[in-house]
Amino acid sequence: MTLGPSPVERLNRARADLRMGVPVAIIAAGGVLVVAAAETLESERLAAFRALGSPVVGLTARRAEVLKVAAYDGDLVRITLPTEADIGWIRDLADPSHDLSRPMKGPFRAQRDGDAAPMRAALSLIKSAHLLPAAVAVTLTESDADLTHLDMAELPALLAAATAFHPVAAARVPLAAAEAGRVHVFRPEAGGEDHYAIEIGSPDRNKPVLARLHSACFTGDVLGSLKCDCGAQLAAALAQMAEEGAGVLLYLNQEGRGIGLANKMRAYSLQDQGFDTVEANHRLGFEDDERDFRIGAEILRRMGFASVRLLTNNPAKITMMEKAGVAVTERVPLKVGRTSQNAAYLATKAKKSGHLL
Repeated sequence: MTLGPSPVERLNRARADLRMGVPVAIIAAGGVLVVAAAETLESERLAAFRALGSPVVGLTARRAEVLKVAAYDGDLVRITLPTEADIGWIRDLADPSHDLSRPMKGPFRAQRDGDAAPMRAALSLIKSAHLLPAAVAVTLTESDADLTHLDMAELPALLAAATAFHPVAAARVPLAAAEAGRVHVFRPEAGGEDHYAIEIGSPDRNKPVLARLHSACFTGDVLGSLKCDCGAQLAAALAQMAEEGAGVLLYLNQEGRGIGLANKMRAYSLQDQGFDTVEANHRLGFEDDERDFRIGAEILRRMGFASVRLLTNNPAKITMMEKAGVAVTERVPLKVGRTSQNAAYLATKAKKSGHLL
């Protein structure tokens, strides 16, 4: 055991660097890809990129489709950065806020040659840091020793791996819905946000527990937003567990279907322009749903549960839970919170995401 960071620890250091605007280095067979997140890159570092070589901008195929750029690499596109392009040009590629007011962003020269795998890993890394999935990169023969280094041989597996969770603390918390409440805090071994389990009563570990996987929604849960049904679902789930005398609500810090609060607000802004929730995610460069429900399965197992009666309208949650090794013996519907403001949102969830509403 050394004092230096493990591969997982370097991964989390890289996420923090990208959020601060500091580039990271991906070591691959064909050279070193030095990568910065387009969202946080500043002019001085862009000039340093140009001094080192010929920068490219990496975007997901979802964003490329919006920009009408052929994604020769399938799931992504690598665009050669024009000599006259500045930070504003790059951010317009990454951020769709001005797509309607400034629609003419080309012409683009998309790369066809070379290995796209390092850029693919870079975009996944940037996504995992809850930044817009857009990268500025330059390929070098060797890297600056001051940068955080990631090995391409292990990076894709690190990004895709399920994270182990460890209990940190637990205490009795009387709730408005149920006085017999207990909050458990779980911390991921790989770093990142803590996640919480709210245990109601004393559920029998040998029977399917009434459970809810609830993704954090600051706007709905805390502010009472009428744009979604999240706050109503949270309250109704806890109330039903209290009525039955037992249950577990997993409060997972996966805001905005896993894209983070800032990107969720960007999606809301796009919805104000007339796009639905799925279209907004795609314009940002994300998939419909970026959440990882293996987190919920891992926490349930750590608490001693092997099967659940799942409070959900989303069949995908059932599939992902069972793939993660937790049996779903019953789907318990949770149809609450419909308002005139969120009717279109709920219709989109039903039509495009398969929710049973």
